[in-house]
Amino acid sequence: MKIGLYFGTFNPIHVGHLIIANYMAENTDLDEIWMVVTPHNPFKKKSSLLENHHRFELVYRATENYTKIKPSDIEFKLPQPNYTIHTLAHISDKYPEKEFCLIMGEDNLKTFHKWKNFETILEHHRIYVYPRIAEITKEHPFKNHPKIHKVNAPIVQISSTMIRKGIQQKKNIQPLLTKEVWSYIDEMNFYRK
Repeated sequence: MKIGLYFGTFNPIHVGHLIIANYMAENTDLDEIWMVVTPHNPFKKKSSLLENHHRFELVYRATENYTKIKPSDIEFKLPQPNYTIHTLAHISDKYPEKEFCLIMGEDNLKTFHKWKNFETILEHHRIYVYPRIAEITKEHPFKNHPKIHKVNAPIVQISSTMIRKGIQQKKNIQPLLTKEVWSYIDEMNFYRK
């Protein structure tokens, strides 16, 4: 079984995340997409990042009607600060029967060569890249790499930052979230200040 790991703070998860995850699940050779909720880095200022369990609950609620998309809190149990290479090693040990691949935006690919042990990641894992609208100043060094697959997924211009600001400003942002996610945010009074 081939699993695509889609990492994010998901603060909050929105329809853009789901559009990309669902596109990857339905239009590539990936069998499932795991939405890996990244824990709060204890060395960074908290700002508006919700507690880990709340963000996981939002991802759980957003994905419960999708058979091929699953929430994952695998990084919550790992020492912090954590690096993707450690998560991949841990998850591969825990589920040796599964093949794990990374899902990332094109913008992240441009800095991928700065990731800890990026060569080891590329040696053992495939990377599925979805497009982003960004100023392309230079070509990334992985253009024709056999382990990197560009996927012509829809370009989504929605951000969690935009949603949080919209809630603060009392704007109607409901179309950008699933009904279940909006209900939880509203009920818990998140992002209002």
